[in-house]
Amino acid sequence: MQDPRAEAGIGLTENEDLLVRRAKHDADAFGELYERYVDRIYNYIFYRVGDVAEAEDLTARVFYQALGNIGSYKTRGVPFAAWLYRIAHNLVANWYRDRSRHKNVRLDDIATLPASGDSPHQRAEQNEEAQILLRAIRKLPARQQELLILKFSECLSNEEIGQIMGCTEGAVKALYHRTLIALRKELRDAL
Repeated sequence: MQDPRAEAGIGLTENEDLLVRRAKHDADAFGELYERYVDRIYNYIFYRVGDVAEAEDLTARVFYQALGNIGSYKTRGVPFAAWLYRIAHNLVANWYRDRSRHKNVRLDDIATLPASGDSPHQRAEQNEEAQILLRAIRKLPARQQELLILKFSECLSNEEIGQIMGCTEGAVKALYHRTLIALRKELRDAL
């Protein structure tokens, strides 16, 4: 099985830098970048917004903005993925800001797929536990949610998370510690 970081292009800076330089003038090269990162960016956004249609729309906007600004992109010693995650982060923040101004009532929340062989009772318990966890995570501040997604969904190291979030590895560790304490409290309050 391939390392998720390799799939995301993290750690492949030489090839990535060449591809980014080509993408400034070559649509096929940008297409390669898109293929390399689209699933990762979509997953990141989906875990933040919890809605398939919104995640697809926001993912498209990330790459639309990236395409529009690739000419001015400068390598600053961090992976290209960090730039894409930053665009995604900003779009999600704007989405939440707009959403708070225009309240929508969702009829369906994230549905978990039943595991084969589980009884309906087991599936119901698993779904309920997943919903409790998701509600607790969504009560955390956006920065803590972002950390959990990058750590557990994207399987990134603290160093890589720091590059994406614009902080040091030590700051990521401290934030992770505070996040786990806050999540534990949210789960205790929920039960």
